[in-house]
Amino acid sequence: MSTQIQNLNAILDAEPLGKIVLAFLNYLTVEAGLSDNTILGYGRDLRDFTAFCLSKGAKQPDKITTAILFDYAKTLARQSKAEASINRSVVAMKMFLRFCRMMGHIKSDLTVFLESPKLWQKLPIVCSKDQVAKLMNAPDEKEPYYYRDYALLELLYATGTRASEIAGLKISGVNLKIGYARCLGKGKKERVIPLNRTAIAAVEQYLEQLRPKLVKPISGDFLFLSRTGNALSRIEVWRIVKKYACRAGLSRQMTTHTLRHCFATHLLSGGADLRSLQEMLGHVDIATTQIYTHVDQERLRAIHKKYHPRG
Repeated sequence: MSTQIQNLNAILDAEPLGKIVLAFLNYLTVEAGLSDNTILGYGRDLRDFTAFCLSKGAKQPDKITTAILFDYAKTLARQSKAEASINRSVVAMKMFLRFCRMMGHIKSDLTVFLESPKLWQKLPIVCSKDQVAKLMNAPDEKEPYYYRDYALLELLYATGTRASEIAGLKISGVNLKIGYARCLGKGKKERVIPLNRTAIAAVEQYLEQLRPKLVKPISGDFLFLSRTGNALSRIEVWRIVKKYACRAGLSRQMTTHTLRHCFATHLLSGGADLRSLQEMLGHVDIATTQIYTHVDQERLRAIHKKYHPRG
């Protein structure tokens, strides 16, 4: 359990309503298998909701009224939060209220009074293959962590993994002879992703040249290590990518998640099918994967030209 979650638990544990929120978060962790990042996000949303309820005199779930829910929804709207953040807060509240009803803390279904804002579907930012090549060439061989950073960049682009997924990647989860990586995604669901020759060579070089020098008793089996021997955190992975993105002149466009978008879009433009891409990205719903068909404009033009009677 992360320090952030422990601090959040200490705050919530101070009030009766907060204790029930903690029971709910524990339920999500044990029964639903949600990641620490998701639990932390829901926890923060429900911490704010709990504080609001307490300010209205509702110290127990059965004291939460529709008026309180409406007032809190208005408060969220006035905070100028992004629609996605408001949507997550509403989802967290709905799940918590359903949990309370399931556990007998409340009798009526209050979730019918909560409505999530409609989200605009934003197209992801994608860099060209030349821009990705610039990023891969940004690390300098003279730098002390060159082998690690280069292998990290190549593996991110080769697998389309999220920052948290690659931070949690273990040596036992990477088979360089056969050429695949086994990672743990959202909901602790495991998936296997093929590796290309460039990524395999980069990881082999890192394992031979640098990782043995970084290993400490605390390192365990984690693939990517910091200078102290700890596993790289997702924040450190993000910082490494931003560092080389700035060096390559791509500071605004490139993040760890941009590399994931590039992975998906470039595979589609190369002829990959959506179902295979869905498996490699770890999307539960193929509708999430389909957004990349709208991003690849060249592919759309090629399909139009090929199949339209006047193309």
